[in-house]
Amino acid sequence: MARLIRHLYILFLLVFIGFTVAMFWNLEQRTKFPNRSYSDFLQDLQNGRVVAVELRGTRMHVTTENNQHYTAVAPDAGTIAGKLEATPVRLTILRDWTNLIWYSLMFMLSVILFFIGWVSLVRKQEKKTAADTFARDKIIRFSQENRITLADVAGVDEAKTELQEVISFLKDPEPFRRIGATIPRGILLQGPPGTGKTLLAKAIAGESGVAFYSISGSDFVEKYVGIGASRIRELFQEAKKNTPCIIFIDEIDAVGASRAAGGGQAGQDERGQTLNALLVEMDGFGSNETILVLAATNRPDVLDPALRRPGRFDRQITILAPDVKGRRKILAIHAGKVRMHPDVDLDQVARTTPGFTGAELHNLINEAALLAARNKRSRVTNEDIEAAKDRIVLGVERKGLVLSDMDRQILAHHEAGHAIIARALPEADPLLKITIIPRGQAMGQTQQVPLTDRHAYSRDYLMARITILMGGRAAEDLIFQQCSTGASQDLLQATDIATAMVCQWGMSRTLPPRAFIREAGGFLGGSGSGMFQSQKTREALDREINAILESCHAKARTILQDNEDFLRNLAEILLKSETLDSEELDIIFDCTLKKREQNDTGHACTV
Repeated sequence: MARLIRHLYILFLLVFIGFTVAMFWNLEQRTKFPNRSYSDFLQDLQNGRVVAVELRGTRMHVTTENNQHYTAVAPDAGTIAGKLEATPVRLTILRDWTNLIWYSLMFMLSVILFFIGWVSLVRKQEKKTAADTFARDKIIRFSQENRITLADVAGVDEAKTELQEVISFLKDPEPFRRIGATIPRGILLQGPPGTGKTLLAKAIAGESGVAFYSISGSDFVEKYVGIGASRIRELFQEAKKNTPCIIFIDEIDAVGASRAAGGGQAGQDERGQTLNALLVEMDGFGSNETILVLAATNRPDVLDPALRRPGRFDRQITILAPDVKGRRKILAIHAGKVRMHPDVDLDQVARTTPGFTGAELHNLINEAALLAARNKRSRVTNEDIEAAKDRIVLGVERKGLVLSDMDRQILAHHEAGHAIIARALPEADPLLKITIIPRGQAMGQTQQVPLTDRHAYSRDYLMARITILMGGRAAEDLIFQQCSTGASQDLLQATDIATAMVCQWGMSRTLPPRAFIREAGGFLGGSGSGMFQSQKTREALDREINAILESCHAKARTILQDNEDFLRNLAEILLKSETLDSEELDIIFDCTLKKREQNDTGHACTV
């Protein structure tokens, strides 16, 4: 409608401009004759030389007997008309173009103002209509083709079991009502990004077959105060018309953050009013209204306590990264959608991807499929999966980077130092691969894979981890008697682990078993907040952290000194092969042992 009005307005404007131009052109044609004085006109009139007069206001267009034309200005139109009535002169009185132009401009201005008002009203009506349809636009009705069920969700068996009775209630609430049970008002899904919170919410709606409202917390945050609260009210009013239904609010921390952080004025701004409206609506459910509010967040620590209490969000389900069995099931779901080579072992892939979330596993399979298609293969192979894993963990291979021979020597000995210490320490995770191919920001990497998922770490394991991180710097010191910047990330990780051991996990030998750092409550990472500490305590913490780092570095150097021949041999082979897997590392290690036993300097190790 607004577009039609604009087109009509432009057409009218063009017609008016054309009409005005034509009128002025006609007037110019008539006024291009010479001007003469009024006295000359009176003299010609007395002498009978005037044949015709065209009078337009006080301006005269005079035609003489010899067909000459000129213009003159009369003092008054009525006087001229009186003088010409008694003469045979032909008098023509025309309309004054000045008044006509003035009236036309006034009319045009009125039309413009009318159209501006009309367009403004139409736009306001469209905005109002869009606001009225906010809730209806957010509803998702699953058909048999696009329906997502719990079979599409894996790795969260505990959460699926917890939500099974909610699905049964949505399907058939009568058995629960007969015993007096009511459906939970709300369920809060909390966990790290990519663990499947949104997918699980869609699966609940797909299993139960009810209406599903999918909304983000940012949809309620607007510039003008009151719009978010009105959208909350409209959403719940629309949901009550479509019961049973599910309202899913993703990233609820955008609208449900604690009001205590904003001081006394928090309830006056847009977020405060929106949160208040949400709290009121969740309290307003009737016992016969089957409405379930699902919410997902990565920051449960910032949510308002009034929002998390029973009666609003009765259940809080934590969804973490899957274990090895869960990763195997997730891989099976995603691998079933692509053509996989029979040699691909999904169990091995699951074991070598600790800490991967469901979204990262899906990305792994998709990246492998893209690499297989790029390499003109008809099926996804183990090579594609390994390349996709390196691409995700380390980044894209930097093929254009050219390293000098000295830099490659330092890099090879650096990574070899990590590998030798990882193999020498019984508490360390087994080696998977060592490479000196630059990827992303890493110049090389030594990969380790735990035999099982670790949920708790012993002090010996953490000390072994720090010693392995110190292996690269120790190898540089031992072989080149100097250090490089290649150990910057190793030192940063080692310092973080040592700090957490002393300040957070109470693993110090000299300090009491207490925490000096409060861990962050969210799932987005970040350092914890410090607790009150005296200057003497901070000095003691620094000494203990430094002692751990120094002892691990000394241990790493001792191990490499005892295995210097292995270090040099592994670095030499690594410079040629650039990448070695665990089997090749075993061969090199066995070959080095035989060389030691035989004490044969001519003996050479080959991979």
